[in-house]
Amino acid sequence: MDKQPAEPVAAGRASGAGRVLVVDDDPTVAEVVSGYLDRAGYAVDRAGDGPSALAGAAAHWPDLVVLDLMLPGMDGLEVCRRLRGLGPVPVIMLTARGDEDDRIMGLEVGADDYVTKPFSPRELVLRVESVLRRARPLAGTPPLSAAGLTVDPAARRAAKNGVELALTLREFDLLAFLLRHPGRAYSREDLMREVWGWDFGDLSTVTVHVRRLRGKVEDDPARPRLIQTVWGVGYRFDPDGEEPGP
Repeated sequence: MDKQPAEPVAAGRASGAGRVLVVDDDPTVAEVVSGYLDRAGYAVDRAGDGPSALAGAAAHWPDLVVLDLMLPGMDGLEVCRRLRGLGPVPVIMLTARGDEDDRIMGLEVGADDYVTKPFSPRELVLRVESVLRRARPLAGTPPLSAAGLTVDPAARRAAKNGVELALTLREFDLLAFLLRHPGRAYSREDLMREVWGWDFGDLSTVTVHVRRLRGKVEDDPARPRLIQTVWGVGYRFDPDGEEPGP
């Protein structure tokens, strides 16, 4: 097969559904994914490596990035880190089946979701729709505030003691959900369903996002006071921030 061109290639039509950047060095995978997204109404740009993906994103900022983990030269983890440095954008990572460590690393650097290869293109389109739907600001939704934290769902902005927090899509949704339900313990299955919108999935996704969120909202993430672990159950937001018991 011909090598994917270094420069990003437009592969979709103008659409109100949103712009998606597909980054994969396998031309067949990129073409199939782009075709399904195009038929679903998305404007699609393609890139075959990290540098061209970053250049494409800078030229035409996407609403979402579908990013292969295994890329030549600059891998998907580094591309995700650099995208986060350019600005907030939802990222769905494509990973090989069984590579749990790689999936967790993807989530650690800020991926919002992942799909394992081989995958159904229809499933990927559903994931894209789900992530973008949750990324839209919720007009008319009142701000939330507790323990020095403020969350504005309408503007999709969050702050701690007046300082804005750099949250990923899922981190924002997780924090907003916890602030809406203070004092109540939720299992990882509950959070997967309520925050991610899925009735099934890898529960380590929730664990990683809780850890990342604690790193941004807790004074001491090693001794969390706000997002507490309820052993045998899951997690609870404690607006009083009391020291958890032994």
